[in-house]
Amino acid sequence: MLKTKGKFTYIEEGKGKPIILLHGLMGGAENFGEMVGFISEKYQVYGLDLKLFKGNLLKVSVKNLSDYLYEFMNQIGIKSAVLMGNSMGGHIALIFAKDHPEMVDGLILTGSSGLFENSLGNSFPRRGDKDYIRTKTEEVFYNPEVATDELVDRVFEIANNRISVLKLLGYAKSAIRHNMANDIQNITKPTCLIWGANDKVTPPHVAEEFHKLMPNSELHWIPLCGHAAMWEHPKTFSEIILKWLEKHNL
Repeated sequence: MLKTKGKFTYIEEGKGKPIILLHGLMGGAENFGEMVGFISEKYQVYGLDLKLFKGNLLKVSVKNLSDYLYEFMNQIGIKSAVLMGNSMGGHIALIFAKDHPEMVDGLILTGSSGLFENSLGNSFPRRGDKDYIRTKTEEVFYNPEVATDELVDRVFEIANNRISVLKLLGYAKSAIRHNMANDIQNITKPTCLIWGANDKVTPPHVAEEFHKLMPNSELHWIPLCGHAAMWEHPKTFSEIILKWLEKHNL
């Protein structure tokens, strides 16, 4: 169930310490799916809709999305939280942790950008070519069946809207420009890295680099899993998180 407060749209489930979910470039708050049900039994889970394809084209950047998260936390009255980010959502969480460390209790990153990512390819988007869009969407997952018709339709709609395409490319370029290699060595918050062993977008070597550079990180692998581990293996993903949160008393 989506809630609205001021300019913000978000999911809110459960009670307890807050965890804020940050989705990736081609997704929405619903990307976290069944995982929200598992985690919200012990925590208050917020899934923020980043409204990536709305608003001013000139304000398209990962830094502005971090600022949007800051505004959201102040609007809701959340003093600090664990941030969980997938893909570009992880990148936003890292920028936020650098700028507002006092508001971050811990980080959970899965398939995060910030160091390296394969884009959807130089030829993306091929407008009107739905088979191509389906193939590229399926590549995000280990099991192509996870790429439902609804998801493919949404990506196809973005690919065929000129302004959305410009914003998509803008975010992708912003993510590349805002490389975090020199910053994450100074982020000392407890960090749980959860990676699909078959991730093609942010391949396994990216996870290993994050783990090497982040001083207080743990790395967990999920086999037979692509770029969106929380979506493809929600139960396994949630079990890893809950154990990690308990271990760090978060």
